[in-house]
Amino acid sequence: MSKKNHHPVSAEVENNPLYHDTYKLLRCYRDSTYSLMVAVRQVEIQFQLEYNTSVDEFLDSIYAAGADLGNSQIEEWAKSIARSNKMIKLLLSSVDLLRKNHKHGEEYYWILYYAFLSPHELKNTEEILEELERHVPSISYRTYYRRRQAAINALSSILWGFSAKGTLETLNKFFPK
Repeated sequence: MSKKNHHPVSAEVENNPLYHDTYKLLRCYRDSTYSLMVAVRQVEIQFQLEYNTSVDEFLDSIYAAGADLGNSQIEEWAKSIARSNKMIKLLLSSVDLLRKNHKHGEEYYWILYYAFLSPHELKNTEEILEELERHVPSISYRTYYRRRQAAINALSSILWGFSAKGTLETLNKFFPK
């Protein structure tokens, strides 16, 4: 195996904004989940110190009493954490859909998992390929990068929908207006 750590992306993919959105989302997944866990933990500690109760118990008692948190710091924290959590859940449910329903889903799942989603980032492509060997035997660097690109494209279609002109033309043939 070659010791390359970077593989150029094709011009077609490089110019596709959906690829970049999905790639950016995947690249920041580990940091986002860690930040979300830290934020939740900080809010939990803050609540325990200030109110001598858990966040859930506090919010339950506030809502049960019919109180409105309005634009308070508590409300802003809750909204921010909820928004981040929803995005992470959307990404994970989309990856799960890809894994269960795409013709190359299992393989794509493991490629995305080791490249972007595993809790601990692997040092380089060689480590990713070593881990992948258990699930995708005899995968080369070039094949890995091609399939990673295909996995990101497939995930993009789930996250952002089909918007390619060719896809719309095909759909119009089957379902004319």
